[in-house]
Amino acid sequence: MKKSEFIFSLILIPVDYLMIFLAGLSAYYLRFSNFVSGIRAVQFDFDLSHYSIILLIVGAIWVVVFALSGLYAISSPRKIAQEIWRVIVACSLGLVLLVVYIFFLRELFNSRFIVLMGYLIAILYVIIGRLFIRWLQKVLFRYGIGTRKVILVGAAKTADSLVHEFFSRPTSGYEVVKRVRDFSLDTVHELDDFIRDYESKKDEHKGEAVIDEIIQADPNMSKVETLRLYDFANDHHLTFKYVADLLGVKVLRTEMTEIAGIPVAEVKRTTLEGWGAISKRLVDIVLSGIIIILLSPIILLAMILIKLDSHGPIFFSRRDDGSYVYRVGQGGKPFRYFKFRSMIPGTDNMRYKELADKNIRGEGPMVKIKDDPRVTRVGKFIRRWSIDELPELFLVFTGKMSLIGPRPHLPEEVAKYEQHHRKTLTIKPGITGLAQVSGRSDLAFEEEVKLDIYYIENWSLLLDLSILLRTPWAVIKHREAE
Repeated sequence: MKKSEFIFSLILIPVDYLMIFLAGLSAYYLRFSNFVSGIRAVQFDFDLSHYSIILLIVGAIWVVVFALSGLYAISSPRKIAQEIWRVIVACSLGLVLLVVYIFFLRELFNSRFIVLMGYLIAILYVIIGRLFIRWLQKVLFRYGIGTRKVILVGAAKTADSLVHEFFSRPTSGYEVVKRVRDFSLDTVHELDDFIRDYESKKDEHKGEAVIDEIIQADPNMSKVETLRLYDFANDHHLTFKYVADLLGVKVLRTEMTEIAGIPVAEVKRTTLEGWGAISKRLVDIVLSGIIIILLSPIILLAMILIKLDSHGPIFFSRRDDGSYVYRVGQGGKPFRYFKFRSMIPGTDNMRYKELADKNIRGEGPMVKIKDDPRVTRVGKFIRRWSIDELPELFLVFTGKMSLIGPRPHLPEEVAKYEQHHRKTLTIKPGITGLAQVSGRSDLAFEEEVKLDIYYIENWSLLLDLSILLRTPWAVIKHREAE
């Protein structure tokens, strides 16, 4: 546990308490405002000083509820969607306690408006307070204050990606202080000396000369080296983390049981079945319908610009030979696919012929052309901002796709899948997904597969919410257009 993490968790307590108190005051003044009282006259006399005392008590009870809900757990920062969800749940529990108390004892106050608005405003204020603390923490990360010092082990491309991510994003809260390519016995001695020297230079490291974690970033490291690394982390009291291989991703959801005194792990199926599938489909219908309505001006404008920019159809829905475009969906079943046309008509098959040598996705079945000469002027713009994929919303609404899931691939691409790749076909493809918000087109195909399988095995509505909230930033962030 880092001292900075403990301090930030401690700071959250008075911040939450203040936000709850301010929410109660806001609800009080809103109820007695001319606007609300003009709609429904105030029929009770409630002194502000007495109300403030009640607020102090209610706020303290709510903070206890927050603590029991795990909102003050000392750990690295959660994802924003997880934080928001936990705040909503904790505030709801606090509201239930308040309503039960009022119902049975008929005390405190009898304004349903203040209770309801106080609850809603508290959610908003607490989230704002926590986002401010999160922002402050990231500012300190930029100056190296509170970052987790990490030793990275591995020579794989995954290790390179982590080094680049931690270096390019100082707000991630991680700092790589040492990287080694393997974990041989010579490496053990090297790291022993490094840790001893590093922790002796306390003044040079702003008083935080403690290495916090060691990360195995090579999923193909031998079992002997992995066990040696794990023991090394235990001996030096370091948090041990590792990048899961494809098998590890597949069996992340496990449950331990005991048979004849032998521990046996049972691989659990994805939660995206039964009621999970029903709830996901309902969310797809509602949200896709709302998004289509909200983005209809952009959709109409894109249709006009495509038509004015170049000769040809508005939608890309047919191949060069006139046959329909298909993508592979759930269970490996193909479905008719369309999106806005971004290329010159009749040039689709050039990716496999004239432009085959310009494919930047050398590994895997995917084909992606850099500086594609087939793309029109408007096509370049709508690709950069993912506007070309907006028609997929209609495929979501009709049930062919989902808002979130693995990307839909062409039949000829799926035909080149290896066995473990086909796991991604167990659910409906999506407009966005964990792979897209984690790297978009920059990720290698195998990395996309890992993330897609992780999503399938660990699906939840909260994970979907997290991906949806991260998607706009993934689009805005400067990357190569897909």
